[in-house]
Amino acid sequence: MPYPIAASLLRTLDTHEGPGLPVLPLQQASRELGLDGLAFLLAPGGRTGELVQAYGERTAPLEDLQLTQGQGPSTDASLSSTIVLVPDLVALDPTRWPGLPGPALELGVRAAFAFPLRIGIVTIGVLTGHRTTPGPMTPDQLTAALILADLLAQYLTSHATDADEASRLLDGTSLHFAEVHQATGMLAAQLGIDCAQALARLRGHAFRHDQRLLTTARAVLGQRLRLDTDEAKES
Repeated sequence: MPYPIAASLLRTLDTHEGPGLPVLPLQQASRELGLDGLAFLLAPGGRTGELVQAYGERTAPLEDLQLTQGQGPSTDASLSSTIVLVPDLVALDPTRWPGLPGPALELGVRAAFAFPLRIGIVTIGVLTGHRTTPGPMTPDQLTAALILADLLAQYLTSHATDADEASRLLDGTSLHFAEVHQATGMLAAQLGIDCAQALARLRGHAFRHDQRLLTTARAVLGQRLRLDTDEAKES
């Protein structure tokens, strides 16, 4: 096989036993794809991706930033089921993801590339990589990334025939942003609102205060922050 990472991924998937998902060779994949970090997200039913596994010190903060703002390469790839290639965030059309490039550049991220994992026309996951230097991926790197995305999609297809079964693959898996979901549910119960509205409040607070969404969620869970009281003071 001309792409070593593809062979490595196949070995990982073929030898995995037990519930949940195997630990993917993301470090090797990042190296072979010429990236500084790589995120694997599950997105059952084409929903916003759920960060499951990550490699690279900037990967989780970048996904947190996208979750906070509700926009970015991972989000676009998940919701539109299209490949997203951004070789230089500095040159990005400012109307595409307003407010995202600045914080991403502050993280040290200069380029980002997202590849949806598709089951038919439905996206079930996303593979998102980033680089600290600008520039496009080479044709060989793009081909390798597409092969990885296809192999992962085939694996997920063999273990999940629909979005509900794909959601169950998260069982037993450590989610990077589990506390965001917990805080969303807690806030929804406290304020008598639905989870979408609760998440919007979490996002709004994190955005206004230039915080990571995970930081805001932990403050809510630790009862150090009540967003209804906090918003009243700010208004």
